[in-house]
Parts: sequence; structure tokens; C-alpha cells
Amino acid sequence: MIPYLEDTKSVLADVESSTLGLTDEMVKTRLEKFGPNKLAEGKKESLLHRFLKQLAEPMLIILIVAAVLSVGASALSGETDWSDAIIILVVVLVNSILGVMQESKAEKAIAALQEISSPTCKVRRNGNQVVIHSCDLVPGDILILEAGDSIAADSRILESASLKCEEAALTGESVPSDKVSSTLSSPDNKPVPLGDRKNMVYLGSSVVYGRATAVVLGTGMNTEIGKIADALQNASDMQTPLQIKLKQLSKILTYLVLCISVIILAINVIRMNL
Repeated sequence: MIPYLEDTKSVLADVESSTLGLTDEMVKTRLEKFGPNKLAEGKKESLLHRFLKQLAEPMLIILIVAAVLSVGASALSGETDWSDAIIILVVVLVNSILGVMQESKAEKAIAALQEISSPTCKVRRNGNQVVIHSCDLVPGDILILEAGDSIAADSRILESASLKCEEAALTGESVPSDKVSSTLSSPDNKPVPLGDRKNMVYLGSSVVYGRATAVVLGTGMNTEIGKIADALQNASDMQTPLQIKLKQLSKILTYLVLCISVIILAINVIRMNL
């Protein structure tokens, strides 16, 4: 189903709803099926855990080993110049702090997305207009939108009157977008870019002018904002081909450095005992 390419009757049929809204029993069933209308919270890690995770990177382990060997070599030779080791450890520390800061920015971005939705919204249920908590919204609910309202879920417009929505959070457009209820057309039913879907409204946007009714299609992580939140949460777990190659290379270098270090240390010990 591509809702913006279908007429309103077909969309309502697809989500098994009507202009009168859902019944209480239907809402209960759908809440159990789709869950509450909120973004999933990402796993939270302490600053210490993030810092230690940064230190576990193979290339940083090589640098730490190099610093330790530098101190060991200086001690064996009777020198007290540890400047090389200090410089290496400072580089490791700065790199780890920057890594932690980058992860913190991603976590703050996810938290900001979770605060986008308004706490309440107006819907039509059992044929009556009611105000509910946004987290209780389910696919098939009929949203009632007026100027000043924040849109609580991705929805297909059923009726509209001079509707304009601000969608900067999704499209980057600073100018409010005109919205209509009519069906869009696309060659070969190809997907239409999000900013051009004039008969759709999305979580994260708001009504700046006019009014409308719309049927909810996606809630929580099944919204466009939800997809962005999911991408942010999983970004740290995904590695590019270059990162994979560098990780393999760093492992080889780690083993090589350790072997050479042991050999050099053994030679120095033998020389000192001769």
C-alpha cells in the first residue's frame, strides 16, 4: 500500500477504519498489536563504559602498548625521559574523549526526537471527538487537526481546508508546506519524495494554518521520525568496509608489535645478563 497514491476510501479500507473513528475494542486490540505511540529508548551507557569502549579499539591498544614499552625500555636503560610515552598517552586520551563526545551527541539527538510529539491529541472515536494521550494513538485513528497542533503520528489526510504544515524537522524546508486531501499521481507508481507528499502529514511536523482530518497510518518506530531514530541508535553498530579493513589491519599490527616487543625485550635482558 502506498497511501498517498490511493484515494481516501481505499486507505480507510486498508487500515480497517472509517470516518467515525475506531471503537474502544478496536483501539485495545491495536494497542496490543502495535504498541504505544512512542519512540523506543536506546540503550544508555555510562561515561566510564563509553570511555573504556573507546580504549578497546585495536589501534588505541597498539598505542597504549607502545607507551608501556617505551616506559619499560627507558627503565631498563636507566633513563628517566618518558616524554614519548606521555605524548602517546595524551593522544590516546584526547581521541577517546572525542569519541565519547560524539556518542553523547548521537544520544542527545535521539532524546530530542523523543520529545517531538505533543502529549495529547484530538481524535474521533465511537463517532465522538475526544482528547487522548498521544502514546495511546493507534493506526486507524482519525486525527482532528487545527492551527497550532503538533502532529502525533504519520497520517493520510482525509479532508482539509487551507492546511499548511511546518515540516522543517523532516524536509529541512523553512517555508510551510501546503497540504491537500486529493490523491497524488506518480509514473509507474514510483515512490514520491517525502517533501512532495502533499496529502500526508508526519510526526514531528505541526499545523500552522487551516484544519483537517487524517487517518493514522504509522505510530512509534513505524513513523518517518522513528526510522531516523532507529538509524541513529544503530549507527554505532554499523561498520563501513573501510572500518572493517582497518580493524583487520590493526589486529595484524597488534600481534606483530607484541611479537617484536617480546623479542626486543628478551634481547635486552640477555645483553644485561652477559
